[in-house]
Amino acid sequence: MIFNSLIFVAFFAIVLGLHSLPLPWNAKKINLLIASYIFYAAWNPPFVILLWVSTVVDWFAARALVTAKDQWHRRLWMLISVIANVGMLGYFKYGQFLVDSFSSIALAVGLHYSPPKYDIVLPIGISFYTFATMSYTLDVYLRRAAPARNFLDYALFVTFFPHLVAGPIMRPTELVPQFATPRKASGDQLRFGLALMTLGLFQKVVLADGFLGPVVEAVYDADKTPGMLDSWMATIAFSGQIFCDFAGYSTTAIGVALCLGFAMPDNFRFPYASIGFSDFWRRWHISLSSWLRDYVYIPLGGNRHGELRTYVSLMSTMLIGGLWHGASWTFVFWGGLHGVYLAIERLLRKLFRDYRPGPAAIAGLGLITFLLVDIAWVFFRAKTFAKASIVITGMAGLNAHPVPLLAAIYLATTGVIVGGILCAHWLMRNRTLEAVVARTHPVVVTGILAVMGFSVVAEHGAGDAFIYFQF
Repeated sequence: MIFNSLIFVAFFAIVLGLHSLPLPWNAKKINLLIASYIFYAAWNPPFVILLWVSTVVDWFAARALVTAKDQWHRRLWMLISVIANVGMLGYFKYGQFLVDSFSSIALAVGLHYSPPKYDIVLPIGISFYTFATMSYTLDVYLRRAAPARNFLDYALFVTFFPHLVAGPIMRPTELVPQFATPRKASGDQLRFGLALMTLGLFQKVVLADGFLGPVVEAVYDADKTPGMLDSWMATIAFSGQIFCDFAGYSTTAIGVALCLGFAMPDNFRFPYASIGFSDFWRRWHISLSSWLRDYVYIPLGGNRHGELRTYVSLMSTMLIGGLWHGASWTFVFWGGLHGVYLAIERLLRKLFRDYRPGPAAIAGLGLITFLLVDIAWVFFRAKTFAKASIVITGMAGLNAHPVPLLAAIYLATTGVIVGGILCAHWLMRNRTLEAVVARTHPVVVTGILAVMGFSVVAEHGAGDAFIYFQF
């Protein structure tokens, strides 16, 4: 079930109606748990079993971590949790990738090995909910948090449908305590939640799918050679598409949760106004970048063991982050490229530690950051290195005999939409949406939301799945 579908509208209306009834709090939580399973089962009912396995294993592992008599038993239970979660993730998401990689390596050294195809369907959102459940047992193991007081609260944390399949990647400390006491949205929360849902669906349905998606597909999915203008505009369009698609999902999810009386953290903070790449990762997919920082980068040593160890930890973290996104070497390269960006930035900060950029320099650094992020997006979007190479050489103006692929209307709409996104991000860089809405006249806000809502209905189309569902 996807947010941008008519069936979700009916589903959410029923859930909201049940949640508003004068029922005991436990009954409401059970309703939400059942609704979350229905939400997930709408794709492939048997995969609900994976949710149950992850939920039960981590529940008992966390309880055992508290009662373990010595450190050896604590480590054993922590490893059971990690192996169970990473094992499921590895089997379903990376099994074919590992087999194909082994086959390629064998072929390179002169061995001919033709492995059978996995032919296994990737469970929707498995990367998201395995990271969420792993954070639960890891936090208990590291004594950052206590186990949930009852199984219902923990099961609801794992399966809570707004964040289940594409985040934000919730921590137990962020959501489990909210289940302890009855929650019902106030009038202001309900209105703001519905407004966030409208904004999120506008980003996804109208901007990402309606305008930017066709531009990207015309170049990246074509078998023709693009020129410089087409390569750059398609890549810039993808930068807008991936933001509007994923930020649109997160915004909608936060709005759905708020309509039910629950708070979820921001996952994006206007990332295309970033000045440098550490700033970019503080603003882009915040729940993943903070997860990787807390559970990968810091345990690897962080910046506590000298410069060389810091760079190794940084690069390892970004490579893992790239692999998390997809079972392909192009994703690994994308993560590694961001690792290189971060390493160079760290080195430059040390060399120019006393430099204080002025307004013009800040704008220039922001533009450089955006353009380098765009170059990295090529490897995120291209399905193969061969296609990525064609687009990169096209961006450099080095493709021989390029074929014009984008009509003038595509070029114009991409320039207007992505230009508008960049302007909005820079205007909002140090602001919050809540503060801006609070200072804007209600008639203006209502008018903007009405236009967005009408556009969503008019452009509903096929109801394309969100890009990050594949991760």
